[in-house]
Amino acid sequence: MNNSIKLFCDHLALEGKSPLTIEAYKLDLDQFHAFVKRFFESDDVPVQGITVLNIRDFLRHLNEIPDCNRSLARKSASLNSFFRYCKRQGICSINPMDKIKRPKYEKPLPKCFTEEEVRNLLAIPDTTSPFGMRNRAILETLYSCGLRLMELAGIKMNDLNMKTGLLKVTGKGDKQRIIPVGSFALAAITEYLPVRENLKTEQSPDRLFLTKSGKAFDTDQLDIILKRYFQLIARAKGYSPHTLRHSFATHMLARGADLRAIQELLGHALLSTTELYTHVSLEDIKKAYNKGHPRSS
Repeated sequence: MNNSIKLFCDHLALEGKSPLTIEAYKLDLDQFHAFVKRFFESDDVPVQGITVLNIRDFLRHLNEIPDCNRSLARKSASLNSFFRYCKRQGICSINPMDKIKRPKYEKPLPKCFTEEEVRNLLAIPDTTSPFGMRNRAILETLYSCGLRLMELAGIKMNDLNMKTGLLKVTGKGDKQRIIPVGSFALAAITEYLPVRENLKTEQSPDRLFLTKSGKAFDTDQLDIILKRYFQLIARAKGYSPHTLRHSFATHMLARGADLRAIQELLGHALLSTTELYTHVSLEDIKKAYNKGHPRSS
């Protein structure tokens, strides 16, 4: 099974899956392999020899772990993808997961800032200081474009066309998309650019946003900066930088944006991901109905 896991991970890499995604698959499969070794005399279990019963025993074992619903669903999905690949490649004749009722995990709706909270957040950075200007530009860009932190950190100078207001974003699996940048974000970036000139050194990378030492940001550094501002907002406990991405999508949907357009802006491969990621409160739905339906009142 070890070699089959390696082949599967190589296949995922060719499909453009991110290193983190591939590592998650490998961890799930290695855990399963370690579990089923107990039922075989060999340290390297043959894929063809794995039965439905082996998988059920593994899932039953996981089910005994407290708060495992999310992990159980993910590991089940990993096994299904692996055996489907093995069957396609002729490594095994059947996919034993076809006979397994897979557990479902209802993802909790991500937290979202209100529009007023976003306005308050964007007003926090002290724009009389260089780093306040930079941080304001970071916040505005995240909210304006609905970016992931790693996407923001990866923006190069020539990715942004200030005249057209269009930004080239490199997302998961190195997939690229072009998205518009709002006027408030463009204005904040324009104010920040002279600051960037003072931050950069001969060794500085061609990144839009630089640290105080003139280096590229990593996601952990951005996370620290943003959480510092989030703590200044009421009820911000439990929020993450990803909340701005979710707020971007939710606010656009509430104002009537097309779901497929939001899907493209977020860089989601599947519309179902966007449907889960963007929710509108019942109050917003009622307002939209009362505003749009000719016989609502």
